[in-house]
Amino acid sequence: MLSKQPKLSFWQIWNVSFGFLGVQFGFALQNANVSRILSDLGADLHSLSLFWLVAPIMGLIVQPIVGSASDRTWNRLGRRRPFILAGAIAAALGMLLMPNAPLFVAIMAPMLFGALMLALMDASFNVCFQPFRSLVSDMVPPQQRNIGYSVQSLLINLGAVIGSILPFVLTNVVGLENTARLGEVAPSVTWAFYLGATVLLGSVIWTVVRTKEYAPDEYYRFKGMDPEQVLEESSQKLTLGQRLLGFGQLVKDMPVTMKQLALVQFFSWFALFIMWVYTTPAITQHIWNVAPQWFDPEYIASVGEVPQHVIQAKGAAGDWVGILFAAYSVFAALFSVVLAKLADSLGRKTVYASALALGGLSYISFLYFQDLTLVNVNLFITEVTVPAGAVNLLFPMIGVGIAWAAILAMPYAMLAGALPANKTGVYMGIFNFTVAAPQIVSGLLSGLILKVAFDNEAKYIIVLAGVSMLLGAVSVFFVREPESMMTPVAEGEK
Repeated sequence: MLSKQPKLSFWQIWNVSFGFLGVQFGFALQNANVSRILSDLGADLHSLSLFWLVAPIMGLIVQPIVGSASDRTWNRLGRRRPFILAGAIAAALGMLLMPNAPLFVAIMAPMLFGALMLALMDASFNVCFQPFRSLVSDMVPPQQRNIGYSVQSLLINLGAVIGSILPFVLTNVVGLENTARLGEVAPSVTWAFYLGATVLLGSVIWTVVRTKEYAPDEYYRFKGMDPEQVLEESSQKLTLGQRLLGFGQLVKDMPVTMKQLALVQFFSWFALFIMWVYTTPAITQHIWNVAPQWFDPEYIASVGEVPQHVIQAKGAAGDWVGILFAAYSVFAALFSVVLAKLADSLGRKTVYASALALGGLSYISFLYFQDLTLVNVNLFITEVTVPAGAVNLLFPMIGVGIAWAAILAMPYAMLAGALPANKTGVYMGIFNFTVAAPQIVSGLLSGLILKVAFDNEAKYIIVLAGVSMLLGAVSVFFVREPESMMTPVAEGEK
């Protein structure tokens, strides 16, 4: 018999997603600093995207496996929480080790060690991400789903703000050094990763302790499932071939909404991957006026060493990228506050498409904000002197932040009601293909495009990201939502 799932209080919804603040704190540190770390350890510019392929590949492998496993797991910690906690512990370990890559030079090359730690972090983040998405779907009733995913988006972006700005704060407030010679990692980045690991573990433990998942019988009753049938299906021993065949059948039978969202996801995440990989070199070249040749290890080896002014410019630009990433996360967090109400009143598709279009135009506008005039900027916590173009880039971050908030919430809100309750985890994992695949394509192509088409002028690859995001906005209008998902407010009043 189907029982009505109880509504949650705001703070219950908050606690369900609170651990995402720490996970995104770590993820933001990675996004803002891994290109910087790998460049300092010896990676050349057009190969950066190949190193970054580790992230989507790990998502592609890990999330469906974890999703399927969490669907079948019931123990003292619950259904999703064991995976969230295990992923957080592993991610924290990777964050502690990665900036110490030069210490392991006796074992392997620092750049290789850094790449392995990147793989560990990404695998672990994905172990956390997928169960968190499913936890919201499990715990939050349909009429609260918009607010559930909006709160998650808010916490994600709060974590991203702190994580992105942390190296800048450690340099300009605490006084740690932000520069590094080839083969080393800046102290400000190293300590930021240490703090990030601590926050990640603390916030995940909060969710694990403060959230009580439903017992199996209770969960099945809320979802209208027969416990005996579920038990019978889960007790079946299947061969590897049968499991692969069953997985293939799941992919074949995926909801139509999921297939249509895949196209939107492709263009959105193709663009995001470019932003994360190439914003640092783009800003360093375009705003700090550093020639592309100073990102080429072979050129640097031919001239002997990097001039001090280039080292300082790279350090300052790297810190400012953290400010820009924090800014778009702030705007995303602010937009998340009104996102649910806008989606309820205007419709998810209208809000989603508009947000992506604004993000695409914002990427393209990067070209028009170059100004090398030095200005003094009061950031409340400190004052810095940077090119005026760096300050001007805060304006397009508004559009990028709005797009990011929508990408984090709208696809999952549109998809959640179209998924069978007993396969939510595995389908959320399969849906991660639509996140990972475009990043893999972007990683394979963007470095080559940058080198061949744009002669390593990284600002033009950011424009390409803008075009991709605009195509994503158009694709939203081809998505058909299930009728039950179209009027969430009315559902809650029944």
